[in-house]
Amino acid sequence: MRKYIFSVLIALLSLPVIAQQQQSQAKVILDKTAEAFRKAGGVKADFTVKAVTNGLVEGAENGTIQLKGEKFVLKTSDIITWFDGKTQWSYVTKNDEVNVSNPTQEELQQINPYTFLYMYRKGFSYKLGATKMYRGKAVWEVVLTARDKKQELERITLFVTKDTYEPLYILLQQRGQQTRNEITITSYQTKQNYADQVFTFDKKQYPNAEVIDLR
Repeated sequence: MRKYIFSVLIALLSLPVIAQQQQSQAKVILDKTAEAFRKAGGVKADFTVKAVTNGLVEGAENGTIQLKGEKFVLKTSDIITWFDGKTQWSYVTKNDEVNVSNPTQEELQQINPYTFLYMYRKGFSYKLGATKMYRGKAVWEVVLTARDKKQELERITLFVTKDTYEPLYILLQQRGQQTRNEITITSYQTKQNYADQVFTFDKKQYPNAEVIDLR
């Protein structure tokens, strides 16, 4: 009995050490993922995003995102969003209107799934998950949890390839909501040469669009 109690105590005392080791390993993986993205230059990724509630898919959408550092262009069938590092333009196709804003970091998190590459260093704790394979590839699973209980984005689950540290899957869980967004990267191209103008709204391409300035 004493031997059993002693074993339990040792296991309990080891938990903080294991958690610390897991956080350290998770940070190394995130650091390498961010570094791989930085070295990739311009990136183009095709993706599928699914809204899942209680295990049931409520909707799915295909899209493309072009990235250069923190700048991006996100295209789906309903909306095109440009962000040049400061200003954001969101063009709503059916209304032929574009909303102009200076988004906060948290607002960007709701739009650009790759924002985790910059925000994980502050405001989040992280640990390794259990998933080892995804779509036939060896992956690291990293779970990021927001420290601020008031932040809308509560958790990010990320799968990255073990050989190239490229994201394959991103799950975004909003606080207090049953629905989560699951993003699967279907194509990932690096070394894309993007001019800065790619990440700004070109009025000439949308001459009849109503511009609504929300800044």
